[in-house]
This record gives sequence, structure tokens and C-alpha cells, in this order.
Amino acid sequence: MPCGCRWPLSSRAADRPGRALRRWLAAVSLAAAVLVVAPLAAHASGDIAVVVNPDVKVEGVTFTELRKILLGNRQFWPSGQPVTLIVRAPVAAERTFLLKKVYDMSEAQYRQYWIAKVFRAEATSGPRVVVSNVESVELVSVLSGAIVLMDASDVPAGLKVLQVDGLLPGSKNYALKQVAVAAAE
Repeated sequence: MPCGCRWPLSSRAADRPGRALRRWLAAVSLAAAVLVVAPLAAHASGDIAVVVNPDVKVEGVTFTELRKILLGNRQFWPSGQPVTLIVRAPVAAERTFLLKKVYDMSEAQYRQYWIAKVFRAEATSGPRVVVSNVESVELVSVLSGAIVLMDASDVPAGLKVLQVDGLLPGSKNYALKQVAVAAAE
């Protein structure tokens, strides 16, 4: 007996009342699984790359040098180019990693650090904040001397990835593995 609904069901689906509902539930379940698994897969890459503008005449840095650059204590590359820091917005995994592994600061301490640095005229401004890795790529591509930390799987061809302590992302003892932060929590 028809229900009187005006849903656009084919005659085959109307013959089997539960079939359309089961298909809809399957589609919703699949979408939910993709939404849960995709971010985990992206996070599972494990390595954060140090990406710079291709014009930067450096092939690698030590972890100590990287920390000095990211803290704004080293404001010029050896070639004389000014360093332009680019960091992700506060909710990004790269930002959390940066705060824990490199800065060893909380978000509040980080903000206070840069306010004080600019106030004391030790820096002309704080790092440029971006909301996505796409925006990071766009800025680092066009700003000479730019540097950003980003998930290694998001680095496109044409950008330069610096070695850290002589190793690139994917190497066994690479210093910027996200799993190292996760294990410390």
C-alpha cells in the first residue's frame, strides 16, 4: 500500500521500501568514514618539512639554526636576504607542532614572545599567519627569503625543502617527525 509521500522514488525502489533507506544510510556511513579516516591519513605522514623560497641559497640547517630562525633571532639568510617567517593559524597541526617541538611554548607564551620582540624593536613584525597549507605554498613561492613548516605530503614541486641536521623528511632519524610530539603527550 503506497504511503502517500511524494518522494521521487523509482518504481523499483517503491517495490522495496527499505532499499532506498539502506542506500542512503550506506552513503552517509561512507561519507562519515571518509571524514574520519582522511584527516588521520594526512596526519599519519609524520614529517614536517622546512620549506623555503627556491631563491634561498641554503640547502640545510641544524635544528639549533632552525630554532634561531623561527624565533626571529636570525633575521637574514647567509646571502643577505631577509627571512620572512610564515606560520599556520593557531588550530593547525603544524602550529601545534611548531609550538611544542621548536618553540617549546604554549600559544599564550608564543603570542607574548612576539609582542615583546616587536615592542623591543628586535623584529619589525611577527610571523605572517596563514590559514591553510595552500596559502603557505602561495606565500613561500612569491616571497623571497620565506620559510614555513608544513606537512611534507603537502609540499608541491618547485619549492625547496631544507635538510635538518643533514636529513630530509622521510629519513629515519629526521628531527621534525609529528609522531615524536604525539608520543610525548
